[in-house]
Amino acid sequence: MPTLLALEHLHLAYDTARGLRTVIPDLNLQLERGQIGCLLGASGCGKSTVLRAIAGFEPVRGGRILLEGRELSSSQQQVAPELRRVGMMFQDYALFPHMSVARNVGFGLRRASPQEREARVAELLALVGLAHARDSYPHELSGGQQQRVALARALAPAPELLLLDEPFSNLDTDTREHLAQEVRGILQATGHTAILVTHNQAEALAIADRIGSLSGGQLQYWDSPAAFRQRLAEGGTPAWSEHQ
Repeated sequence: MPTLLALEHLHLAYDTARGLRTVIPDLNLQLERGQIGCLLGASGCGKSTVLRAIAGFEPVRGGRILLEGRELSSSQQQVAPELRRVGMMFQDYALFPHMSVARNVGFGLRRASPQEREARVAELLALVGLAHARDSYPHELSGGQQQRVALARALAPAPELLLLDEPFSNLDTDTREHLAQEVRGILQATGHTAILVTHNQAEALAIADRIGSLSGGQLQYWDSPAAFRQRLAEGGTPAWSEHQ
């Protein structure tokens, strides 16, 4: 399969009162079209910063980010977030409380005709199993249902890449793992490529085709779930790891 996402010698840093603070010194990874990748790591390790850089919300100090060979970010240029064809899901759902489920899903389709928007919303609500809830409001749904609405909204504009920033962390353990498996099935059905960040190994194993551990800003490996299980069997879980 061809490479969709490539991070080449990615260097991310913040300006502080004491100068530049490096978060990611030199990150390299590739994700093939149709694959789901996962960055595992403790809070503060830089995994969400990587997602924000891919989305265009954080500047790149060095290296570059490529999507289908097109340069999105480097120290010389930055493509605007809305021009990247990159969607994003957040852990707090980020749904509009005053909008119905259908209007939330259709929010990113404002350039489509009313007929096209209606058809796309109906298609996605059926895909995530919420066709019956199109006229409901977010507060009337469970956490798992709200996250499925958030997924449908992220997929509505047909992004080339979907970013998932700890999207299941606000859910209970059973719902979290079940929804991770559901999301994997939906992404496989639609052929979307995605990258997830989490601190939870069970989520990573439930959803990902490639798993990497991010520690101290360094990617420790980038391998299959089977290889990840083997690492756990041979060396135990990382000290930061959380199972719940």
